[in-house]
Formats: sequence, C-alpha cells, structure tokens
Amino acid sequence: MTAYRVLREPRHEILRIRGLKIHATRWGPEPAAGEAPVFLLHGWLDAGGTFQFLVDAFARDRPLLAIDWRGFGRSEWPQDGYWFGDYLGDLDALLDLESADQPARLVGHSMGGNVASLYAGVRPERVRCLVNLEGFGMPRTQPSQAPARLRQWLGELKALPALREYESFEQLAFVIRQRYPRIGAERAAFIATVWGRAEQGRVHLLGDPRHRRVNPVLYKREDAEACWGAIEAPQRLILGAESDLLARLGADGSPEALRAVMPNVDIATVPGAGHLMHIEKPELVAPLVEAFLQAH
Repeated sequence: MTAYRVLREPRHEILRIRGLKIHATRWGPEPAAGEAPVFLLHGWLDAGGTFQFLVDAFARDRPLLAIDWRGFGRSEWPQDGYWFGDYLGDLDALLDLESADQPARLVGHSMGGNVASLYAGVRPERVRCLVNLEGFGMPRTQPSQAPARLRQWLGELKALPALREYESFEQLAFVIRQRYPRIGAERAAFIATVWGRAEQGRVHLLGDPRHRRVNPVLYKREDAEACWGAIEAPQRLILGAESDLLARLGADGSPEALRAVMPNVDIATVPGAGHLMHIEKPELVAPLVEAFLQAH
C-alpha cells in the first residue's frame, strides 16, 4: 500500500475517563498555562486517528486532542454495554480533566457532533464554540415502533456479533474504498491502520462488535431539539454537498429547519464531499473549521 505522508505527527496516550482506559491522540504544541486543546470528537464506528487528514490541512499549529469513544478504536470496552448518555458523561469528564477552568472548543463529526451539540445545550457554560460536521440528529420515531425495536434487541442479546476480519490491511483498505469511493488509496490505507489490528495473521476491526446491536431506546428528536434550543455558544454546521443524511431527515433536514432549532448557527456546505467530509475533502473543511475557531 502507498503510505499517507503525515505532516503533523500524532502523540498517543491513555486517559482514565469514568473508570475506563480511553485512547487519546494529540497533535500540535502542548497547551500553554490556562489554555485547553481543541477537542475533536469522532463518529460511530470511527476513531480519533482519522482526524489526521484535517489536522494536516490546518494552516496553523494548535493544541488538538481526539479521543476514541468508549468501545471504539483502541479504547476499553465497558462490560455493561452502551447507552448514549454515557458519551455525554465521558465528554463531561474529559473536559473536567483537560479544560476545567474554561469553556471548551468542540469539533464533532456525525455521532461526535450529536454528542457535542447535545452537551452544548445541557451544559452551555462549558462550551465556548462548536463546529458540527453533520451531527444533526436522526429521523423522528413513533411510539408504535417500540415493540418491534425491543423484540429485535432482545433477540440480538442472545448472540455476540462477530468481529469483522480481513486477510490483510490491503484488503481492508480496498473495502474502505469500495464503500467510500471519494477516499483515495493513500488515505484508505491509513484509515485501515486506524480501524484495524493485526492478530494471528488476520486483520480485525477495532471496536466492540456490540455497537452493531440495535438501540432498544427509540431516538426522540424532540428531546434533541430541546437541548439544541438551549445552546448559547456560537456554532457552525458543516454539510457535505454529496451526503444523503439531510434527505433522510425529510423536512427536518432543510437548512431552514436546522436554523429554527439550532440558535446562533451558521451553515456551510463542502462541495464534492459526502458524510466523511473531513476525510474526503480535508483541504476544504479545514479553512471552514479554522476560521471559526480563530473567530471564537
């Protein structure tokens, strides 16, 4: 595989967050006294290391910190499963550890953007500004969906989802490119090393396979919108022009609808990018993120 050339070297460490060993990646200089890093929050089935492309595209060096959420990447797996509120608890504990004396600047992608935006409404005093890369919630659900969802969850509890494995990192990189054709060969090869681990002659996907179980709790968009309405920090929502996520939300996915429920928001769109915009088009996403961070 052709190797991606890293421009800003990452540093790896383990943080103790709410009793779990959480893998963290840092870039840039160490924060000065009284300064906190910018926090980079990854999406579902991803890991903090894939922010490398965005970090390399920034014009300026600054302290940056990405964690692998619990059960993702190289972070520890909790024994009692996963509940979405735990991610807010982990973010709260992370800020206590790394930004206790000042509001934080958050950059979140997908699930990470959802966690960040909910947190910004629940603890508005803790967030200085927020850049949200397509973390705008999920389609509305109806109570009538609950019995089938719970039935499916009970069935899935009876068997542990299989760990996905591949013959090599090259095969994993090939699969990544097949699924995300806008990602070039060098970046796909790099992502394979972030998402996978070599073990006994095979490459296994990192992360707890239990993440693939259906969530027994229906998503309540009304609850999310109530949290978004309490956000006080300035926020920038960045969309991929080729992403299909807005279409899945129907009327809730229009820019007008998003502005109505997300106060203090400005919306930018990245041409030629899908949902993984920070990987596909980091050279276009970086200026949008960096200008917002510098302004706030």
